[in-house]
Amino acid sequence: MLFNSVEFLIFLPIVFLLYWSMFRHTKAQNAFIVAASYLFYGWWDLRFLLLIALTTVCSYASGVFLAQYNDKENIRRIICTANIVLNLSILFVYKYFDFFADGLHALLSTFGIDSPHIRLNMVLPVGISFYTFQALSYTIDVYRRHLTPTRDIIAFFAYICFFPQLVAGPIERATNLLPQFLKPRQFTYQQASEGMRMILWGLFKKMVVADNCAAFVDSTFANYQSVDGGTLMWGGVFFAFQIYGDFSGYSDIAIGTARLFGIRLMRNFHYPYLSRDMAEFWRRWHISLNTWFVDYVYIPLGGSRHGISTTIRNVAIIFLLSGLWHGANCTFVLWGAYNALLLIILILLGKNHKHATDVAAKGHLLPTLTELLQIGITFALTVIGWIIFRAENIAQAWTYIHGIFSGFTFTLPLLHKKALMSIAVLTIVEWLQREHAFGLQMPANGILGRSIVRWIIYYTIFISILIWRHSPENFIYFQF
Repeated sequence: MLFNSVEFLIFLPIVFLLYWSMFRHTKAQNAFIVAASYLFYGWWDLRFLLLIALTTVCSYASGVFLAQYNDKENIRRIICTANIVLNLSILFVYKYFDFFADGLHALLSTFGIDSPHIRLNMVLPVGISFYTFQALSYTIDVYRRHLTPTRDIIAFFAYICFFPQLVAGPIERATNLLPQFLKPRQFTYQQASEGMRMILWGLFKKMVVADNCAAFVDSTFANYQSVDGGTLMWGGVFFAFQIYGDFSGYSDIAIGTARLFGIRLMRNFHYPYLSRDMAEFWRRWHISLNTWFVDYVYIPLGGSRHGISTTIRNVAIIFLLSGLWHGANCTFVLWGAYNALLLIILILLGKNHKHATDVAAKGHLLPTLTELLQIGITFALTVIGWIIFRAENIAQAWTYIHGIFSGFTFTLPLLHKKALMSIAVLTIVEWLQREHAFGLQMPANGILGRSIVRWIIYYTIFISILIWRHSPENFIYFQF
C-alpha cells in the first residue's frame, strides 16, 4: 500500500479513529497496530507476511534466551550470533544470492571452468533490508545490555512491523521505539497537528518534486548516449531532487503518521543539500541508516580511536557495506567507494568535523560567498555520486559522466517547468527553514505565528499538490 494512493487515504483515517476511540488499552492498541500493519504490508504480497513474522519471532526469542542465560557470556554470544546469522542469511538469499552466483559463474568462466549457473530468481520482499536491520538492533542492544529484553510479544511485533516506517524507514533503534509500545500513549492536538504538517510536506516532496522529476530522469538515462552534455547534467540534477524528494518525502510522511498514533520516530533527513562538505552531507542524509552502521559496525571495529589508518579502513568498510545494502549491483558498491573516497580526503585534511554542529548562514538570511561555493561544490559531487547510483551498470555510469564534460552545452529543460518550479520552491522553503526540524514547522511568533497565514500556506501547498502532481510513481527505496 502506497502513501500516495487512494487505498492509504482510506486506510489511515479508519485506523486512526479505531486506534483512539475503540482501543484505549495499551495492549489492545498494540494488537490493533499489528493487525493494521500486517494488512498494510500484505497489500503487496501475502507471502511476505510469513517472512517478517519469522524475523520477528526469532528476534523476540533471542531476547528471551539472552535474558535466560544472562550470566553465561559464551552462550549469550552464541545466541546473539545465531540470530544475526539467521537474519542476514534470509536477507542474503532474497537480495544477494543471484548477484554473487552470477559473479562467481562469470569468474569461473573467465578461467575456462565450466560450472552450473544457479539462480533463485526470488521476488525481493518490500522493505526487507529495513526491518531486518531493525530486528538486529534489538538483539545487539539486548546482548550489549543496553536494553532489557521484553516478554510482551505483541509489543515486540508492533516494534518490528509498525506500518508507517515498515517498508522504507526510518530504521529505528529498539532503545527508542520499543519502549514507546510498552507504555500508555496519549493523543495530543499539538502532536497530531505537527504530524499532519509533516505528511503534507512529505506529499509535496513526493508527488510534486520527485514524481515530476522522474519523467525527465527516466528519459535522459534511457537516451544517455544520444543527448547533449547539458541535458545529461540536468538529468543528474533532477535525479538528485527526485531521490531526495522521494525518500525524504516518505520519511516525512512516516514520521508524521507515527505522531498521529502518539509515536515519535527519529529524524531521517536534515536538509542534506545545504551541506558545505561531504562529511556534513552524510550526517544529514539517511541518518537512521548511517548511524546504524556507525553504532553496530564502525565503533565495534574501533571507530577513530586507533589512528588514521584504522579510521580510513573503517570508513571504507561502512561505505562499501552501505553501498551493498542498497542493492545487489556493482554500481551501488562503486557509489559507496566513491563516497568513501570523498570522506577519506576530508579526514586526511582534518576537515571532516568542520561543520558538525551548525548550519549554513546560521542566524542570517543569505550565505556568504564562501558558503555558497561550498554548498555548490558539495552538491555537484553528490550529483556525480547519484549518477553512479542510478546507472544500470558501471559502463553506463562512466559514459554518462563522460558525456557531461565532453559535450556540455548549458540549456534549461523548459519542457519540464513544473519540475523546475517545484525544485525552486523546495529549495527556498528548506533554506528558510534550515534551522527548524522540518519544512512546515512554524515559529510561534512573527508573521508565520498568525493562524490565517499558516492556513494560507497549508492550502497553497495542498492546491499545488492537486495541480502540479504527476502520475504516481513507486517510492524508490521500496526496492531496498
